Amino acid sequence: MTTPILIVEDEPRLRKDLIDFLNLSGFNASGAATAREMRDAFASGAEPALVVLDVGLPDGNGFELATELRRAHSCGIIMLTALGDSDDRVRGFNSGADIYLVKHSTLREIEAAIRSLLRRANRLPDAAHDIAEQWLLNSASWVLTAPNQQTIKLTATEFAFMHALCKRGGEVRERNELVATMARPKTYFDDRHLDAIVSRLRRKIERHANLPAPIKVVYGVGYTFTATATVQ
Repeated sequence: MTTPILIVEDEPRLRKDLIDFLNLSGFNASGAATAREMRDAFASGAEPALVVLDVGLPDGNGFELATELRRAHSCGIIMLTALGDSDDRVRGFNSGADIYLVKHSTLREIEAAIRSLLRRANRLPDAAHDIAEQWLLNSASWVLTAPNQQTIKLTATEFAFMHALCKRGGEVRERNELVATMARPKTYFDDRHLDAIVSRLRRKIERHANLPAPIKVVYGVGYTFTATATVQ
């Protein structure tokens, strides 16, 4: 049984990215955009093991909500906010947060914090192995191995793209950086080529592995690999 996690975040893109990333990492993540939706999720009877909580919600203050959760529930609380001052961190911990993260944390850092907190609370199931760790990129054979052990043979350009993403998994790689990495001497390569290759690679991964391709676009910036990957 997968561990239920609730993402309470009013920014739609960040909420979706976190939910997608955590689900690919073996959790059962869902989202709430407001304090009211968070309370409704708890009232439904399916209490999450952990809440990732934003401070600035449209109908509630995250510090006050953390205190409310701590009084009534036994879930872990990770505060994820743009407020990074020392006083804000102290207030977060005094409100009941177990971990306090600022929003420039990578997806992998957030996942690591979640796993650490769940281990401390003994709420990480034995069966919840690091599924995302099973994405392996072999530098010698240009083969990507999926969590279900299905393999995908990559072209030179596909491998260059995957290597750029996987060696800094969870971080966003900017488009111009990726274009420069994938361009070959005496050849023309631009943004349109990049998008075409990514689209083709996604279909290739999903066709061969029968799994969602954990390649996400960050609009206006670039791409990121949302699962943890090991480069061999």
